[in-house]
Amino acid sequence: MYILYHYPLCPFSRLVRIILLEKQIPYKLIEKKPWVRDYELASLNPAFELPVLIADDRPISSAYAICEYLETLNEEISFLSSNNLDNAEIRRIFSWFTSKFYSEVTKLIFDEKIIAHFVEKHSPRANYIRAARANLKYHLDYIEFLLKTRKWLAGNIISFADLAAATQISTLDYLGELDWDKHEHAKEWYSIIKSRPSFRSILTDRIRGFTPPAHYQNLDF
Repeated sequence: MYILYHYPLCPFSRLVRIILLEKQIPYKLIEKKPWVRDYELASLNPAFELPVLIADDRPISSAYAICEYLETLNEEISFLSSNNLDNAEIRRIFSWFTSKFYSEVTKLIFDEKIIAHFVEKHSPRANYIRAARANLKYHLDYIEFLLKTRKWLAGNIISFADLAAATQISTLDYLGELDWDKHEHAKEWYSIIKSRPSFRSILTDRIRGFTPPAHYQNLDF
């Protein structure tokens, strides 16, 4: 059985969990706090970063590497295309959300709410939160732009791009940062994704001291 080292609100951990469920691959979860210099985690990934997947007693780290590995398993269920140009677009959008979106939005919110609460023991800094929220609006506008001409973010099939984006958004949604009023296409897209059986498992995650908004588990918002 595969072992996944994760943190419940880590969007990259959530992404890997969903892909494992989608591909019907059994796995065991071991929770790690990303702010702790955990030497078990360091022995698996010297970067001290989550997630880490143990496959055949070998650690695989980084969400991108894990996703590419899992794509080779259970090939009947795929989140890439048979067309290389389509795959280039899938990987571009995947990178947008796991790199640009994460650094400009999710990491700022996570650090100011979760890290500040559990580690630094101070209230979120208003200027950081304002900057992340302004960036979030820009990214939601980009999702709207993509979905006006596509069924899914990277084309006509649900792909790694959609799952990467949705898991970033799910972390922010848990922390009460989503306002869907001006983003109807994005709202409908996210509603479809979070209705998938694989997604429902992460919607039951709870972090001590943080209660998600009432709509968080509501599949119809």
